[in-house]
Amino acid sequence: MAVNLTFSGSEESETQEHSLKMFHNTKNEIYLTIEMPDQHELNFICFDKETAIKFSKELRKQISYITDEEATNG
Repeated sequence: MAVNLTFSGSEESETQEHSLKMFHNTKNEIYLTIEMPDQHELNFICFDKETAIKFSKELRKQISYITDEEATNG
């Protein structure tokens, strides 16, 4: 099953024209690209399963540090 996900940047960081694409490639890796409108080179990284799991754990950890605006303003 092939899935290709695309995420865009945020308005606050002024990166809404940037996109991150993620999919499983033929080498059994997670393939990530970051495309920026002002760059002509494609930036990418591939993770094996073990590294992708570590990445996802670290991403969840970093997400936990984000505070909701309502909580900090309330």
